[in-house]
Amino acid sequence: MLKRRKQKNSESGENHERWLVSYADFITLLFAFFIVMYAVSSVNEGKYRVLSHSLVSAFKSSSHSSVSVPSAELVLIDGLQSKRADSIKPIEELAVREKKQKSMRSMAKSIHHALEPLVKDGQVRVTQSSLGITVEINASVLFSPGQAKLADNSSLALQAVAHVIRGHEHEIQVEGHTDNLPIHTEHFPSNWELSAARASSVIRLFIENGVEAKRLTAIGYGENRPIEGNDTPEGRKRNRRVAVMILSTDADKVTELPIAEEEVSGTD
Repeated sequence: MLKRRKQKNSESGENHERWLVSYADFITLLFAFFIVMYAVSSVNEGKYRVLSHSLVSAFKSSSHSSVSVPSAELVLIDGLQSKRADSIKPIEELAVREKKQKSMRSMAKSIHHALEPLVKDGQVRVTQSSLGITVEINASVLFSPGQAKLADNSSLALQAVAHVIRGHEHEIQVEGHTDNLPIHTEHFPSNWELSAARASSVIRLFIENGVEAKRLTAIGYGENRPIEGNDTPEGRKRNRRVAVMILSTDADKVTELPIAEEEVSGTD
């Protein structure tokens, strides 16, 4: 009788809810799986942080099973590295652009130094802006009135400019300008032809002094872009000029990183 009672108590002490432990582990792993799938489908650093904390918490609470999720860790690392690379790129671009600007300032100072006597005399102006360097030379320094052939004493000034620019890769635009007094000769029916011929003469000298022809462009504006009024002799003299423009390689990005205009030379 006592033996039967002990056997009955032993059977009644068995735990019939052990299956809940396995079921809980299964639910935990299933939840972790859906978190991984959701994170992979939407790349976001914040979501991966939540994923990482969720996985750590889930697997710490489960002492009966262990699961590794290498794919999620790789995606997380790749996402962080990609973001870090994106943040470094603008810094590198800014450094390259600052280096180019420094090179342009150095070139402007070299040209200014080479033409210093003419600068002091008010015959040459060297300016720097976001578009590049402009070397403005009065036509009286280079040409006889109504002529497009370079005067003998003008070659030295242009050779000095050519010596500075030939070692660089910037595009160079040479512009010819006149006053508004009409001209009508056998060679130059109007100021258009005269201004274009003068710009071409300067380019020809640059090529002879080692500047690559593919970098050069000649433009004649005639009297259409005056910088002074044409109603005085002084104004007309100022408008008769040749402008050598050394274009910046970042000229098409002026709106992104404007450079404050800087005049290297003094005023007249």
